[in-house]
Amino acid sequence: VQLQASGGGLVQMGGSLTLSCAVSGGTFSNSAIAWFRQAPEKERQFLGDIRWEDGNTDYADSVKGRFLISRDNAKNTIYLQMSSLEPEDTAVYTCAAATRHRTRYPYGLIRGPSAVYDFWGKGTLVTVSS
Repeated sequence: VQLQASGGGLVQMGGSLTLSCAVSGGTFSNSAIAWFRQAPEKERQFLGDIRWEDGNTDYADSVKGRFLISRDNAKNTIYLQMSSLEPEDTAVYTCAAATRHRTRYPYGLIRGPSAVYDFWGKGTLVTVSS
């Protein structure tokens, strides 16, 4: 199974951009798909994720209210809608899948910034000009 992020480009400050994460070769029906970004000389940052099964989303506080994650099951695609973009949002954005589950109570999918992501897509560059 492969993930491919796309949709990056140059956008002016205050603008919007939507990224796509296409899943091919299978499905991640029992997983969470997360978006990350990494700016030059900075650590990778978790932005948020979506549980494929029911569309439940969670976001990092830093992007809550500006970024929206959604899915299209028919297209096997996850989207990251970004608005009110700032130069500080300039980074390489990528998607990843968390598929591991807890083997003891509380059972369930392990998701979020501390999860182990076994599947990663190639990133797409977003540049926000001032």
